[in-house]
Amino acid sequence: MIVHVIQCGETLWQLAQRYGVPLERIVAANELSDPNRLATGQAVVIPVPYRYHTVRAGETLWQIAHSYGVTVEAIVQANRIANPALIYPGTALLIPARIHTVRAGETLGQIAAAYQVSVQQIIEFNPIDDPNMIVPGQRLIIPPAKPLIEVNAFTVDQGEKGAEQVREVGRHLTYAAPFAYTIRADGGLNPINDTAFIQAAYAARVVPMMTITNFTYRDPGSRLAQTVLADATLQTRLLDNVIQVMRAKGYRALNVDFENVYPSDRKRYNEFLQRAANRLHAEGYVLSTSLAPKISAEQKGLLYEAHDYPAHGRIADFVVLMTYEWGYRFGPPQAISPVNQIRRVLAYAVTAVPRRKIMMGFQIYARDWVLPHVPGQEAETFSPKEALERAVRYGAFIQYDPVAASPFYRYTDEQGRQHEVWFEDARSALAKFQLVKEYGLSGISYWVLGYPYPENWVLLEDNFRIRKRG
Repeated sequence: MIVHVIQCGETLWQLAQRYGVPLERIVAANELSDPNRLATGQAVVIPVPYRYHTVRAGETLWQIAHSYGVTVEAIVQANRIANPALIYPGTALLIPARIHTVRAGETLGQIAAAYQVSVQQIIEFNPIDDPNMIVPGQRLIIPPAKPLIEVNAFTVDQGEKGAEQVREVGRHLTYAAPFAYTIRADGGLNPINDTAFIQAAYAARVVPMMTITNFTYRDPGSRLAQTVLADATLQTRLLDNVIQVMRAKGYRALNVDFENVYPSDRKRYNEFLQRAANRLHAEGYVLSTSLAPKISAEQKGLLYEAHDYPAHGRIADFVVLMTYEWGYRFGPPQAISPVNQIRRVLAYAVTAVPRRKIMMGFQIYARDWVLPHVPGQEAETFSPKEALERAVRYGAFIQYDPVAASPFYRYTDEQGRQHEVWFEDARSALAKFQLVKEYGLSGISYWVLGYPYPENWVLLEDNFRIRKRG
């Protein structure tokens, strides 16, 4: 798939004609509410069987061809490259589709398995009316090769609402985690309504992951964490309660998200995690932790100092890097998860934690700030889909910050107030997916479900195979 940025006056019909794709497929891929109304600067996913690759420093044509499962010759021909030994960083290369010629006796299922794609993906890009009727000599377009990753998603919605979110995107997930059981000072847990969520996870072959935390929107949780971490008896009681819930409800993994832990409790937090790992592994459960987005081991601040990357990387089965919230809802307007900042976190993380254990955090919501910004004034949080619809409604011109790899725009509301909106689109999703590939990470963790962002899910499926453990 490729991404097309709408120019002034362009229509979907023109895009369909230009790329040779039925208009209905473009509408479906982007879940456009009104195909006749587009914003200038809007990024639209075009479902075609080829894509573009931007050359990175040090890459060779052989490496690029190998990563996409095509031949060097195919890329050379598609891009009319005179000297395959000379390619330059920043060059956009067309990666052509792979072609398979059906042999006698082959089935579509066998072909899909050989190329590690789904039967449905092959059908989407070929004129196949009956999957059971393919004939020898028939040439089939095969979607590009994709790396295998794991994907987690958190939700803050309980009951049927959270369950419905899992049903909607469960095919794209390895883990799903309702947020969260809060710990108590006596080692107990405050319960949540998660039965329907867990049932939906199992139905979608998704591993349900329990989350425990020390903070709420009213309390940063520092003293609560200190109380529990200072007392081995309380820790034992807490872990007993966690395992009891996991057994009773069917959770198969645990995420520990202790934030704002006092720096003086860093060692005690590591020791607690080791106790948790020992107990959980004995039960056959998986342990993960959530980590503040640090750029060095020495980084100061209550959010960072007690989070010991090397220790978490050694103890936990995987970690979730909370690489978002630069554009904090009470702070000034800016990109919420800028790629340049995420890259700084990853550059440090891979020196301290095995890459196979790192999930990069990806927030999937937008924010709207009223201008001029007043310190402490809360921005409105909503979905990327709503951000696009709002841009259309107010006739805004969507711009793109290439450093942050994030779209934004300004508009004036009915009361004459000026607003600035930062959100995620197809381009920003691809930029984040590229980081996962570049750093060889285990996968992605989404914060949080409940905010429609159709381009993300269609591009996630186009760029990766998702491991299923359910």
